Amino acid sequence: MTGKVSYHAGLAAEDAVCALYERAGLTVAARRWRGMRGEIDLALRDGPSLIFVEVKKSRDFARAAASLGSAQVRRLYDTAAEFMATEPGGLNTDARFDVALVNAAGEISILENALCAA
Repeated sequence: MTGKVSYHAGLAAEDAVCALYERAGLTVAARRWRGMRGEIDLALRDGPSLIFVEVKKSRDFARAAASLGSAQVRRLYDTAAEFMATEPGGLNTDARFDVALVNAAGEISILENALCAA
């Protein structure tokens, strides 16, 4: 896949994942939110709680999952902390981190609460 095709495939995957969460009743707080330390693909609200979602697209679910490394997980936590600092509850805001895997067929597998702080 060329860079441009990969970029647009990634955007389409994010759109599909976002629509899935919206159908489940969550609201979008931010898409592709960029902080000083990185980017959050999706930040969603479930009542007073936040759900941060990292979207990974690849040929299959295993490859998509394998593309998420420990350095990226640290950046996600740091960036989420920046985002949460803008919330009324600050860093005390209830939050979870999901990973949304998207395969070449466009199928989506959501791993709820998949990223845990080490």
